[in-house]
Amino acid sequence: MRYRVFTEDDFEALSTLDLTVQRHLEPGFDALPEREQEGRLRTSLPSLRFYLRSEHSFVAEEDGQLRGLMLAQSVWMGDRPIILVTACLLHPDLGEQTDETGAALLHAVIKSAYDAAVYEIHYAVTSQLQQAAEAEGSHVLGRYAVHHLGSRQQTAPGERFTGGGYTDAGRIS
Repeated sequence: MRYRVFTEDDFEALSTLDLTVQRHLEPGFDALPEREQEGRLRTSLPSLRFYLRSEHSFVAEEDGQLRGLMLAQSVWMGDRPIILVTACLLHPDLGEQTDETGAALLHAVIKSAYDAAVYEIHYAVTSQLQQAAEAEGSHVLGRYAVHHLGSRQQTAPGERFTGGGYTDAGRIS
């Protein structure tokens, strides 16, 4: 399996993958009103163009076929940027490779965040990402996870930062 940033040439295959996943999740998908179908699909042309610019979204490709997609974007949370994973779509035929593919896509997003000096990744913990969240050492809170990198790892919630010459009052000692 190969993991890479997607391109405009992948848009049609990404839409097909999204439709395949939605039909698998909801067997009556094609009978839903058109507006509801559109609301469930993540791969509209404007959406794909947006995620393409984010440079934090990746595809899994095997033998020239797209087998998975992770959509992620950089957003501001307070005074710092984070990466927010908004969707993980994995082909239903992956079988035993499902967890491995989800984990590899998440790892690609984590690496891209680190390379962009963004030290937090937020994502929903789906069944496809449960093992990945544990393997990556993410802080899992119910069905939500936060992954801290670099200096954020040292100052993550619940951990006390002991370096840097700061006292409890926040003044330099």
